Amino acid sequence: MNESDMEMTDVVMGARVSGPCFGIATAPSQVGYGDILRVWREADTIPEIEHAWLYDHLMPIFGDPNGPTFEGWTLLSALAAQTERLRLGLLVTSNRFRPPAMLAKIAATVDIVSGGRLDFGIGAGSRPGHPVARREYEAHGLPFHDSAHAVGSLAEACTVIRRLWTEAEPFDFDGSYLHLRGAFCNPKPVQRPHPPIMIGGRSSATLRVVAEHADLWNFPGGDIDDAVRRGALLDRFCAEIGRDPATITRSLVLPVSYGHPGTTRDAIAKSIDAGFPYIVLSLSAPYPENVARWVADELINKSA
Repeated sequence: MNESDMEMTDVVMGARVSGPCFGIATAPSQVGYGDILRVWREADTIPEIEHAWLYDHLMPIFGDPNGPTFEGWTLLSALAAQTERLRLGLLVTSNRFRPPAMLAKIAATVDIVSGGRLDFGIGAGSRPGHPVARREYEAHGLPFHDSAHAVGSLAEACTVIRRLWTEAEPFDFDGSYLHLRGAFCNPKPVQRPHPPIMIGGRSSATLRVVAEHADLWNFPGGDIDDAVRRGALLDRFCAEIGRDPATITRSLVLPVSYGHPGTTRDAIAKSIDAGFPYIVLSLSAPYPENVARWVADELINKSA
């Protein structure tokens, strides 16, 4: 498929899923590139694993505070070039780290490199008041703002990014947080009308942004009872704007226990029963040999 053919490709996977949909997450921290690449290449050959994710931090948030952490979008592009089938993304991009127009360009590039396999994850970003997260901002000269600013700028970012991916002519944008002149993105993403947008978060303010902009919603953490409560609030916000909440696919990240797979299978069953069929299984390093095959055989197939 040449680039001109790819640019006419429809969305490979809509945001809505009819049944359970499983993926993996590999945090790009305290681990080598070769280790992550090995897991993703193996997962790419296993149909039961449909998507794969990195996270978006600039410094470690666990383990050695001075240990290695890869920049997420750069690594994602490399992995996109080394795989053929997996849907892929960052769970989720911090809107605090990159100007939204630049992020739209980066994401469009990854969608092209992957041949139209990007699921675009975005969120307000880690709380800058959290000591481990706050040092990322200070270490990289990034400003940190209060939650109201973070969520308000996220809503504007989603508007701008979608317009950059879809509009054929440059445009100006004057918002409360973003001000652009002659904004334009070329080339466009492969997927039409644009890559599916996944928004992560649980606050009421963020859920209003989800209702307005998201194709998929990711609830951070594994507290399924809280996820259900947050989901009911999302339903209400959708009703307020006249959107069918069923058009937003609901996602959970579940930690994988290598030693007690039954615990993970129980969490999978509870997640599906609660209406969260889009499941991301988070793998901890060091990754065992053939870990992707093990995930398919011991977790996914035995949860069917």
